[in-house]
Amino acid sequence: MAADRTSWTDGIRVYLDRRMLIILVFGFASGLPAPLVYSNLSIWLTDSGFSRASVGLFSLATTAYAINFLWAPLVDRLRLPILTERFGRRRGWALLTQIVLIMAIAFLGLTDPADNVSLVAMSCVFVAFVSATQDIVIDAYRVDILQPQEFGAGSAVAIWGWHIGGTLVGGAGGLYLADSLGWNATYLILACTLLIAVAATLLAPEPTPRDPLPGVIRDDRAPVMERAVIWLRQALIDPFAEFARRDWWLLILVFVFVFKFGDALLGRMSFVFYRELGFELTQIADVTKVFGLVAVCFGVFAGGVLVKLAGVFWALLAGGLAAAATNLAYAYLAASGQDMTVFALAVIADNFTGGLATVAFVAYLAGLCNTAYSATQYALLNSLGNLARIWFASSAGVIVDSLGGNWGLFFTITAGLALLGLPLLLVLMWVMPDPGSKAGSGASSDQPSN
Repeated sequence: MAADRTSWTDGIRVYLDRRMLIILVFGFASGLPAPLVYSNLSIWLTDSGFSRASVGLFSLATTAYAINFLWAPLVDRLRLPILTERFGRRRGWALLTQIVLIMAIAFLGLTDPADNVSLVAMSCVFVAFVSATQDIVIDAYRVDILQPQEFGAGSAVAIWGWHIGGTLVGGAGGLYLADSLGWNATYLILACTLLIAVAATLLAPEPTPRDPLPGVIRDDRAPVMERAVIWLRQALIDPFAEFARRDWWLLILVFVFVFKFGDALLGRMSFVFYRELGFELTQIADVTKVFGLVAVCFGVFAGGVLVKLAGVFWALLAGGLAAAATNLAYAYLAASGQDMTVFALAVIADNFTGGLATVAFVAYLAGLCNTAYSATQYALLNSLGNLARIWFASSAGVIVDSLGGNWGLFFTITAGLALLGLPLLLVLMWVMPDPGSKAGSGASSDQPSN
């Protein structure tokens, strides 16, 4: 009984750690750009007269989120002039990406899809690229600064921060501001809110990786070509080679890729769906961004508790089943029409289960990383999930059109797709230890090669 009380006390105390406040703010910075290139941009494009298919295809402009593992090795290993020496391996990169992201979002706010959609697309590509690079840094920071038994709490705090930035400020705040000030002023204002992340970076501690960093040739007398080859091997090859030496690594990658299939299709088109049902911008903001945020917070809390009590795998299973079930609520909304009660219930259910599943998923990815290569390995794993979301999201509008605009059938299909990863999860539960534990977390028993 005393052990149980200690466990609960430790579980609560971890949220009061200063590191969690930094993770919360970094989550805010990660979440804020999302609605600006996804949901709110979809509404901006819809109101500017673009078709469902065009809005769906616009997801391709955010491909950087799905392929950021390609340049993650540079973030892991490349030293930035002045910044790395002054702020450290993680904070130097964080500061650079945050400053550039502020400028990129501000520039997107100076465009207009009605006048030059190509410029909007290119601006969106750049915002997504910088934001995806920032995600590499802050995800690696979270993995490096926390211990494996803290990953569940850290994931919950990061997701809370993400939804404060992406759902409340960038999402709801963006819609309210756009309704009164227009889209251009809204993007400029939201860009400035990222200054809080810059302040957090300046105040944050620099993490020390748990796993030994690969050795680097320090002898300046060594041939330049030899030093370059070894640096490239350590930056580009070793992180992937270390992961590929683990048991069941391919099964893990397939599972990560398919786990979010259901959310992939639903996420991009849901706001187009709301507008077609006749809901106003402020109604959408009230339900999806305010009620939805409350539901997400409860879901994230429930996910953190479930990870703590039952482990990452069981939390993933519960979250996956619940997410598939709640997708059917949107099918019911399609049949009900412009019904605010059904709208609210569908969004609340979806956000609660989404928060629960996401906590477990983020904790799972963190538990798989060797902190010597955390930026690269986390980016690889997270990119697989994003790749499914972006590829499928780009076809969502075409699918709805091919179904004759039958939204009910569309959302029923998304519910079925949400179940695809669960058989793979059951296999992983059978053959592997839970990654949230000390024994099952992070790197394999092999040390990084030098």
